[in-house]
Amino acid sequence: MGYRKLGRTSDQRKAMLRDLATSLIISERIETTEARAKEVRSVVEKLITLGKKGDLASRRNAAKTLRNVEILNEDETTQTALQNYW
Repeated sequence: MGYRKLGRTSDQRKAMLRDLATSLIISERIETTEARAKEVRSVVEKLITLGKKGDLASRRNAAKTLRNVEILNEDETTQTALQNYW
């Protein structure tokens, strides 16, 4: 099974998915196309799994993906932002 290329190069696609995932976690709702939403779903689900763990290594791995690292600075914010998402 492949993945959606979304008409972009790999670097552009990864950057777009990071931006969409960050916006989705901060705003809890975004408006995008169905294809992009399906792709960003896998990124966000991985971040939710990291948020449920809540340890330092998980926060650092989530910081690799998220653009806005300030939401990861507090333990409560990370837990509520990622754990209550689903």
